[in-house]
Order: sequence, then structure tokens, then C-alpha cells
Amino acid sequence: RYGAFISHLAHGDLGMSISTFRPVMDDIRQYAPATLELATVAFLVSVMVGVPLGIAAGVWRDTWVDHVARMVSLLGVSAPTFWLAFIALSVFYGGLQIAPGPGRLDVSSIPPESITGLYTIDAMLAGDWETFRDAAAHLVLPSLVLAAATMGLITRTTRSSMLDSLTQDYVRVARSKGLSETRIVLRHALPNALLPIVTLAGIAYAILLTGAVMTETIFSWPGLGRYTFRSAVSLDVPAIMGITLIVAVVYLVINFLTDLSYLVLDPRSTRR
Repeated sequence: RYGAFISHLAHGDLGMSISTFRPVMDDIRQYAPATLELATVAFLVSVMVGVPLGIAAGVWRDTWVDHVARMVSLLGVSAPTFWLAFIALSVFYGGLQIAPGPGRLDVSSIPPESITGLYTIDAMLAGDWETFRDAAAHLVLPSLVLAAATMGLITRTTRSSMLDSLTQDYVRVARSKGLSETRIVLRHALPNALLPIVTLAGIAYAILLTGAVMTETIFSWPGLGRYTFRSAVSLDVPAIMGITLIVAVVYLVINFLTDLSYLVLDPRSTRR
């Protein structure tokens, strides 16, 4: 059985899904773009909020800024994803009615012509700005919920790394030269603090790509996470094996790209 599985795998055949009666690879191709779109937006939110917040917490240590950053980080890491998802839907969709409901588009909307499978990109390429706004609005709540945990981790790591960099001798030398604090932080401390941040960011992106099961299920997001949940419930072994393989490949590729980025961020890596 294992030999037959490896033989089929070499030809890109992951078997037939028991629940959908389709090739598992076709199912993955269908559901992967939705997960990629959601995970990418969540990753950008995590980095764009977590890194500046961590830098500010490190620079203004033990001030109100640091306390706020640590509180946001603690809440993001500690709050269960399913709880955040239900709260977000209850408050912003059910209560205030300022956010769209679950799914990638409104029920009355027609998906754009599939080019990349990413609704926002496909709508832009087609010049359909109404569908683009609809797809972007539907991304807001699930991406924020999905980004909460990784944003907290990135904030904590950035703060810790910045605190370590700001105590180094080269920062003292820069201050003794009379350089501005902004230049010291951005040109001296931050570049040397980036390695652990980039390492965590790569792992966080892999987690977002492969760990959106609860978020996609609650928000009825037709991605790999929801497909994984349905496969597990129906004991669809070929689909579960195929998804597990895809998860392993995603982690390998992202870790490899993260390692390659060290050559750009730290030229000393080439001499090690």
C-alpha cells in the first residue's frame, strides 16, 4: 500500500476523496486559493501591526506604550480562535451590522472570472471594483481573527529582540556620536533585531496557511481549513493524507525561504 501511494504520488496523484468522489489534488487546487488569500491578508496584518508595536514597546520600555503592547500581545496569544470568531460575528455582524456575513462574497454577488482563484486579485484584473470591495469587506473579520495569535507572538518577539539590540555596544557608540534616536533605532538596532523576527514571521505564515481550520469553519470560508474539517468528520482518509502532505511541503518551503533570507539580512551568514 505504501509503495502504491508513493508511486501515485510521484505522478501527482493523491488518490480519490471518499466524500467528494473527486481526485484529492483537484479538491486542493479548488480550495487552496481561498486559504492563500485569507492567510496572506492575516499575515500582512500581523506584521504591519505586530512589528511596529513591538518596536515601540522595546524603545519605550515600561511606559504606557509597553503596557498596551504587552496587553494586546497577551490577549492575542491567549484568546481561543473560535471564541474570537464567534465574538467578532456576534458584535460586528449580528449586533452592529457593520460587517458582512460569512463567506467570501454576498449571496447575491457573482464570483469574478477565475484567473488566480483570489477573488480580490481576479476582481481587480477584471476591473470589477464592486466585487473587489465586496471580497475585501468579507476578508476583514476572518483575517483579523486569524491574525490575532500570530500578531501577539510577533509583537512579543520584536519587543524582546529590540530590547536586546538596544543594549549592545554599537548602540552606545551611536548615541555617543550624537545620532538621533530615530536613526539609532531604524538604522542600527532594528536591522540587527530582524533575524528572530523573520524566523518567527516565516513560521507564522506557515501556521496561518495550514492552521485556519476553526476560522474557516466558523466564517464558512471555502478553503483548505474547512475542507480539512469536513474530511476529518467524514473520515476521508485519502483527503486527510493529501492535506497532511501539503502541510509538510508548505513548512519545508517556507522554512527554506526563511533561511535564504538570512543571506540578505545578515551577510555574515555566507561566511559561516
